[in-house]
Amino acid sequence: MKSFTVPAALVALLISSAYPLTSCAHDGRPEPERPGADLAIDWNERVLAIAEAEDNLLTLKGVRTAAMMHLAMHDALNAIRRRYAPYLGALPRQHRADPIAAAAQAAYEVAADQYPQRAAELGTELRRWLDVSEPGTPRDLGVALGKSAAAAILAARSGDRWNVDGTYEFRPAAPGVYGDFHEHSATPDGFVFGTGWANVVPFTFARSDQFRAPPPPALASRRYAEAFTEVKEAGRTQSAVRTPDQTHLAFWWKDFVESSHNRLARQLAASERLDLWRATRLLALLNASVLDGYVSSFNNKFFYNHWRPFTAIRWPGDDGNPATESDPQWNNTHGHTYPFPSYPSAHGTVCAAAMVVMADTFGDELAFTMSTPTVRKAGPFSEKIPMQPPTRTFARFSDAAEECAASRVYLGIHFRYDSVEGNRLGTRIGRHAVRKLLRRK
Repeated sequence: MKSFTVPAALVALLISSAYPLTSCAHDGRPEPERPGADLAIDWNERVLAIAEAEDNLLTLKGVRTAAMMHLAMHDALNAIRRRYAPYLGALPRQHRADPIAAAAQAAYEVAADQYPQRAAELGTELRRWLDVSEPGTPRDLGVALGKSAAAAILAARSGDRWNVDGTYEFRPAAPGVYGDFHEHSATPDGFVFGTGWANVVPFTFARSDQFRAPPPPALASRRYAEAFTEVKEAGRTQSAVRTPDQTHLAFWWKDFVESSHNRLARQLAASERLDLWRATRLLALLNASVLDGYVSSFNNKFFYNHWRPFTAIRWPGDDGNPATESDPQWNNTHGHTYPFPSYPSAHGTVCAAAMVVMADTFGDELAFTMSTPTVRKAGPFSEKIPMQPPTRTFARFSDAAEECAASRVYLGIHFRYDSVEGNRLGTRIGRHAVRKLLRRK
């Protein structure tokens, strides 16, 4: 078998970045060396790149894998040094285990289990990190611990229904009822996306229907009429009221959250110099909350079965509200509507859940610049277009979450109340996750 070797200079570089200088405790005694965030960052980036290459992030597989991987890493690390509560039952304590070996092995085991066709590539990444550790008992204990942590999370998530299709029956066409628009969504006649997502077992709460959103506003209400008029005018093609900045943010936020928010988390973990424990906890909670945001929002979507603006604005009959006026030729900003019910916004939900986790780690009032270099021009299989500029800057994570939710109004695919409730729902999910799971000891 051909052996894998790492040049001495590279080993030294990896060690210097993975193990920052020792700090001092409050009583003056030196604390144990804490590995840096590099390992968690590298595995997160690699797994999500593999996921995007496989299915364009159109299934839950990538974010589910990332959540399991980082949770396994978290539990392995906290069996060595308990800084946070474990996700699953505590593993046997292994004070002598090497944390780099434990976390890298845990990451590899989960990733290779989910993407066996990429095992060789993942094995190379594993050996790169194991070569940072000195051969001997600590590394061997770390490898064994990583395997145990990964096996536990894979067993716990077995049968969680992440890839089980659901069923959907179109209801008779009527005001407020979700209807087929296959030509606008560029999907087969009668296709509805995400029916199975509503019943996936969550990571951070007990049941997929645990967080029930309140009903959308009645069609005869003033609130509905205001939301209808807003998306009709601000979300239309060639809008006369949408500003250039609103058009920019409408497109800029189109990147899927599992891509954009993990990218931001990696950026901030590096710039804020998180250690491996904190970075792993951040990425574990973020990806678990994002998956759960999808599950909860889709459970609510199919519960309420609310129509999309594309259907509502083009509706040929009377919707019962004298303050609304149909437009049979109306089209939205990017000429596409996603084929599933509208309320609440899934994008708004998962953006908020992810940003709550970021705020828990860094504090809400951390100013940051977020980058989205390219987005799809219309639907998920359309060409990619560059964003000019590719960045947006925010004073708070909560501000970014609100803008993310509002972007769907300017894109013309959601009513304002869809976005507002999505933001509220995601905030509840994120807060629940950080209060209940992986708590500081």
